[in-house]
Amino acid sequence: MGANIFGTVFQIITFGESHGPAMGVVVEGCPAGVSFSWDLIREKMDRRRPGRFPWMSSRKEPDIPQLLSGVFEGRTLGTPLALLIKNKDFRPEDYHLIKKNPRPGHADDVWKEKFDHVDPRGGGRASGRETAGRVLGGAVAQMFLKELYGQLDIRAFPIQVGHFIRKDFTAFSERQWFGEQSKEVEEFLVQKKARGLSYGGTIRVEVDKPPVGLGQPVFHKLKSDLASAFMSIGACYEVSLGDQYFSSSVEGDKVKSIHRNINLEEGSRLHGKQDHSVYGGIRGGISTGEKIIFHLKFKPPASVLDVAKQGRHDPCIVPRAAVVAESMAWLVIADHVLWSRQDRLS
Repeated sequence: MGANIFGTVFQIITFGESHGPAMGVVVEGCPAGVSFSWDLIREKMDRRRPGRFPWMSSRKEPDIPQLLSGVFEGRTLGTPLALLIKNKDFRPEDYHLIKKNPRPGHADDVWKEKFDHVDPRGGGRASGRETAGRVLGGAVAQMFLKELYGQLDIRAFPIQVGHFIRKDFTAFSERQWFGEQSKEVEEFLVQKKARGLSYGGTIRVEVDKPPVGLGQPVFHKLKSDLASAFMSIGACYEVSLGDQYFSSSVEGDKVKSIHRNINLEEGSRLHGKQDHSVYGGIRGGISTGEKIIFHLKFKPPASVLDVAKQGRHDPCIVPRAAVVAESMAWLVIADHVLWSRQDRLS
């Protein structure tokens, strides 16, 4: 099993099981000299952490990481950077029946079929708790990128939960995670959680002011690596590029795209504007410097009714999955920034 490493130059390897002693990540490829921010780590982990609100899983995990290596006097060393989170509120005894009775809709049976010997407690590596390592790695990627590109920003936020559609994209605080409708959606989720019901939703990811020229055609286009990263998140079943959904039957002349004054001999900045609502700031698999937008759809959690009421499950994972999607985007951009430095002599 060698598929727990993500990235080509900037890499992470995540480890740990949901109800094992610890979770964590090793970051390889982060250059030396990057300022390490505990404030950023705490902010990211708090957004993913369970038990913060009544409508979330009631599992109580402080998710305070321990730094094992790779940083000295507040800056990275360029050596492997390891972060460890000890599991506190684990209940392995809750899952003894799964060994013989896989949960419907979960991955218990397919993991058993594939590996034969598995950890059935809470799904093991198939649990959403696996994403803790991704968020830690994404935070390190963000630290690195912000030192190079101060204007670069990546944010992911829910725009649909069940039948609720977000009306504004301006509020991004923890309490305003769904804009002006946050309180209404929270009350809805509390009620549905009590009944053991679950809901899917949609997350919007925006990469604002990305560097120009990221992407490695033909098999590692920026769009394909971002899409692959998002699809690796559990319960994500659909990814689309662009600000809106466009029918493939639309004629080309109806899709407005403006390309003017592009002088390939002149310099490094592309001129003119492109309709990012169609192309998403990527052309030929390469970033144009315009905003990149993705939409990610998530299915409802599989644990419902009595199983959900008796256990500790989210009625909708979208609110907590947003920071995971954001982290995966930071990791892909960091990887491609380092990769792009091999593209040319100067």
